[in-house]
Amino acid sequence: MKIAVVGLGGVGGYLAASFAKAGLDVTGFARGAHLEAIVKNGITIKEDKEQWSVNLDAKELCEAEGEFDVVLFCTKSYDLEDAYEKIAHCVSKKTILLSFSNGVNNGDRLRSLAPDARVLDATVYILAHIETAGVIRKKGKVFAAVVGAADTEAVQSLAALFEKAALRYKTPQNIKEALYKKYIFIAAFATLTSYYDTTIGDIVKNHYDEAKQLLTEIAQQAKEQENIDIFDEVQKSLDTAAKLPYDSTTSMYLDFKNGKKTELENLSGYVQKPFMQKLYNELKKRI
Repeated sequence: MKIAVVGLGGVGGYLAASFAKAGLDVTGFARGAHLEAIVKNGITIKEDKEQWSVNLDAKELCEAEGEFDVVLFCTKSYDLEDAYEKIAHCVSKKTILLSFSNGVNNGDRLRSLAPDARVLDATVYILAHIETAGVIRKKGKVFAAVVGAADTEAVQSLAALFEKAALRYKTPQNIKEALYKKYIFIAAFATLTSYYDTTIGDIVKNHYDEAKQLLTEIAQQAKEQENIDIFDEVQKSLDTAAKLPYDSTTSMYLDFKNGKKTELENLSGYVQKPFMQKLYNELKKRI
């Protein structure tokens, strides 16, 4: 199968390198100094106890050509539509599309862009980032790709790729529930850390009730929109946050702090509940 990985940051870089290491036919798409380094030296993965490198066919997205069997979007959520448009000419009715971006509605967004393609819903658990150009730093042993859809044949095809690359994966029956279980923590703490310009530890210590209120609103929306009961994730998320290092932050908080484009719409604006909308509207003024 011919695979495209759009975006070679922490998630996409690790996936593309793992596929290439397993001998799969993969092309990665990136830009700037990161792309230049990969083209020249291959891509390097630094894990806790080992470091490895592999040659990777990498290019800019505007250079995409041919037809891909699988396209994995590993961009920020706000870049999804633009990324798809640039590779749309390489997508057919047989192509499997999925996005590992933050959020619960990326599959729906792809379906609206490519109604004839085979779109899967997906999320991923991994701690990884670009350390330097051409180098991905993966922290800890955490990795799990979670995929699902009514198209079980497409799900199985993708699972086979992860199997060949020795990457852990899950194919839950209720993929929307799996998406919301990750989303509830990210959306709540990304919003609160950005709003209060502080760490996750400080949110737990000084804004605990607000965190609980926001988590509850997200669980309420999941119940109302998808008939998914994730109310037990409210306390689990609070307990998880309390166990993190006090100075832990979120990527959206860092984007606000550094004046970069943020995932505010997908992480905060998507939740149509009073408290979340209050925070969302205030954060919009800071952009």
